[in-house]
Amino acid sequence: MGIFSRLGTLIKSNINDLITKAEDPEKMLSQVLLEMQQQLADAKKAVAVAIADEKKLQKQTVAEQDKAKEWERKAMVAVRGGDDGLARQALARKQEHENVAGQFQTQWVAQKQAVEKLKDALRLLNNKIEEAKRKKNILIARKKRAEAQQQIANTMQGLGDTSAFDTFDRMADRIALMEAEAEAGAELAGELSGDTLESKFLALEAGGANDDDALAELKAKMGLLEAPKSADKMLKAGEDKDETPGAKETVAANGLSAEDLKELEDLDLSDLEPKAEAK
Repeated sequence: MGIFSRLGTLIKSNINDLITKAEDPEKMLSQVLLEMQQQLADAKKAVAVAIADEKKLQKQTVAEQDKAKEWERKAMVAVRGGDDGLARQALARKQEHENVAGQFQTQWVAQKQAVEKLKDALRLLNNKIEEAKRKKNILIARKKRAEAQQQIANTMQGLGDTSAFDTFDRMADRIALMEAEAEAGAELAGELSGDTLESKFLALEAGGANDDDALAELKAKMGLLEAPKSADKMLKAGEDKDETPGAKETVAANGLSAEDLKELEDLDLSDLEPKAEAK
């Protein structure tokens, strides 16, 4: 094989490979079906022409047979009229039409048989086309499944690369850093917004009140318990400074009203002490 022959073979091989790669199965099947349907349409036209010829031959056969019958009737009329010579001529014309009718009938029978064969071939072609349509639908469905599987395979192959997940981890670390920076900024802003030492003591004093002392003081006011030590101190201060101007006002400023002081002055604490011990 010469070099030019090998080069030609190589070129043809490359062209066929490009054509194969460029073929779209769905488009190719649609094109084949389109061509088959065009062939079916042409075949229908041909069969229609054959059927028309068959019908024409049938009509010609019947027409010639009718003419032969008519000349036979005329021959009978001639015989009844006593004209045998005219009757012979009529019979001869009858024979001519019968011969033509026989020829037409032979052609008609042959054409009718051909038409039946064409009809069978047309039915077979139509069935093939319907079968091709069904196969096309099946093949297209298989093609789409294959494409979906290929897409999934490509996606899974892409997920096998850890670069995407590394990106998620890096973004999570960056967001955590941003959150820490935001919390640090808020804490720093709170520390710089006033006297933090003073605020801490205020919070400590506000939260240091003893609920039990408040309840005991309330019960003492109601005469149920011994007055808290703070109340005793205020009473002693009231007794020591009874004559001091503004003493009651000073005690009242410590949290007791004038009426509360009056009740505490009138209260006999000695009577309460045994009760408390009994309890």
